[in-house]
Amino acid sequence: MTSLALLLIGFSIFSAITIALTHFRRVNYQDQPVARIMGLILLLALSGLQFSHFAWLYLDQAWVSTTLYRMTLFAVAPAFFLFSQPLLHPQQQSRRSIAHLWHVLPVALSPLLPNGAALPLAFIFGVCYLLWLVGRLYALRAERANFHLEMLLLGSVIVIAIAVSALGLVQAAMPEKLFFCVYAISIGAAFLLVQTTLSLRPQLSTEVSEAVQAAYANSTLSNVDCDAVLSKLEVLMQIERLYEDAELNLPRLSARLEISTHQLSELMNSRLGKGFSRYLRELRIEAAKSFLRGEPSASVLSVGLSVGFTSQSNFYEAFREIEGMTPGQYRKLVAKDKSPE
Repeated sequence: MTSLALLLIGFSIFSAITIALTHFRRVNYQDQPVARIMGLILLLALSGLQFSHFAWLYLDQAWVSTTLYRMTLFAVAPAFFLFSQPLLHPQQQSRRSIAHLWHVLPVALSPLLPNGAALPLAFIFGVCYLLWLVGRLYALRAERANFHLEMLLLGSVIVIAIAVSALGLVQAAMPEKLFFCVYAISIGAAFLLVQTTLSLRPQLSTEVSEAVQAAYANSTLSNVDCDAVLSKLEVLMQIERLYEDAELNLPRLSARLEISTHQLSELMNSRLGKGFSRYLRELRIEAAKSFLRGEPSASVLSVGLSVGFTSQSNFYEAFREIEGMTPGQYRKLVAKDKSPE
């Protein structure tokens, strides 16, 4: 078990670096700066825990008994809450950051706790935050059809966290290093599930935020001619090719359609079954596929930029998400199909 724990510790740290560099970019959290910062803090905290587990399991250095480890342990749940809250509760985004300072209080007080009580209390503390998250996800049950597999994977992460929390309550009765082996393995398994989820939906945070806004908003379409707006949207995208504008966002598109951003978001989710970001990526990928088929000599970068993507990495990410392959692989597949038998 120790060997598996060490392997997953290495994987966790590698995954944390990868997620920080690829997922937590500003472009993915343009309207969610707090979520982005707290997500990075969460990755840092989990990496710190795994470094401590490595030191204890492999080097026999008792970092897991230090005050820093205890504070990091207490920081994980608040960091996850403050990461999730703007995405799952967007109507409270306007609240000042100072309103969230009380979440830091347990971290600040953790060095004062007795040694025997600190670890169980940290996991009880974490369970309280998990229950909040479960409640928020349950409230989104009507949107599960759009995120079925992703919610299943993230639900598995929650189950792992609750199981580890239960073990944390009886940690003192377990063999000296067994609990930390199990905890390290659990963090590694959670990273594996998160990596899988993000590979399926790289823009998951944006899509969830859009779906939440549509789910919680009172209907704003009572005075909107939805069919007329959808027809105008079709003209803007198919005739004017507005998707090629790299600066296109929800407010700009809603202004062209002469409706509010909330109305456009609700309309897309209710009538098209997808949020704005997913809709836009699908249009751009369809256009890119036409370019790749019709202009075999054009570079992949030029194709991506011509349909509205801002970089090659964004283009590859979206293409792989929607088509299950890279643009280069798609081009080779098309060329093979065209070649004479």
